[in-house]
Amino acid sequence: MVFQITEENITQAAQIIINGGLVAFPTETVYGLGADAFNQDAVARIFEVKQRPRFDPLIVHIAAYDALPRLANCARLPAQRQTQLGLLARNFWPGPLTLILPKQSAVPDIVTAGNDTVAVRLPAHDAACALIERSTGALAAPSANPFGYLSPTCAEHVEAQLGAKIDAILDGGTAQIGVESTVLDLCGAVPRILRPGGVSAGDITCVLGAPPELPQESPTAIPADACVSPGQLSSHYAPQTPLLLIERHDKPPRTAGVAYLYISKAEHPALCGDEYVFLSAEGSLTEAAANLFAALHRLDGGAWTQIIAEKAENNGIGRAINDRLIRAARR
Repeated sequence: MVFQITEENITQAAQIIINGGLVAFPTETVYGLGADAFNQDAVARIFEVKQRPRFDPLIVHIAAYDALPRLANCARLPAQRQTQLGLLARNFWPGPLTLILPKQSAVPDIVTAGNDTVAVRLPAHDAACALIERSTGALAAPSANPFGYLSPTCAEHVEAQLGAKIDAILDGGTAQIGVESTVLDLCGAVPRILRPGGVSAGDITCVLGAPPELPQESPTAIPADACVSPGQLSSHYAPQTPLLLIERHDKPPRTAGVAYLYISKAEHPALCGDEYVFLSAEGSLTEAAANLFAALHRLDGGAWTQIIAEKAENNGIGRAINDRLIRAARR
């Protein structure tokens, strides 16, 4: 069932979650597939529906900072990290930042893949927060797509990929940011970005006064028991159509049956035709990120034998775009 965003429909969807069901819902990043974070059977259904390996932990979404103590035992953090947590929450919540924190024992191991940490986010989306608030106050919610495939940025993507396998879809239109949240680990020796996303390393540096540790630009495989966050696997976010990456300003030969995905139309004014897709008219990385997954969904639904995609400038949200493209190219 696909519901439009109304007060009545949000309340109905919340009741589905209270009863142990699964609801796909919009956030500012991508659409999530939500279940009561404290209901192990409901969370297990997320893994079954997505065909997601159990070693890959989930992000828990809350609707208010006051809900954090139910999930995270922040007293286990050193005093400096507790101060940094407060700064980050004040500046980026609600918003596209997920924090890795020491977990409370009440959080089921299936949510955290057995780790003693939990990933928590407060989304900047009114309907998402209303759904969380009216249901159980904490929703385990990965992206609403089959594991490893392209993330959904609209309800149509969710319906096409998961359809009758879930109980309801809340249609909130197109996701504003279009790539997943930044994941920042506060449990190590220094704050460490595990997944680039909607909050840049520069943004975090401005708030904390020191740069966080960054992930490798070319993600490498990590052992299954080392996953403390979603988005750490070397292959992820991938279309079915083979994807090849090129550097900015490379000029691949035009080949029949191949589609080309570029960041900026302004940088390639002479290219035209159905095989050329541009993520931004003038090269805005924010616009490119918002359009990335929708463009890949569209190309993947065509008759192309290959997609050749240009990398973005590796700064700001461009780092998140490149992270998704690099992982997608490794299917």
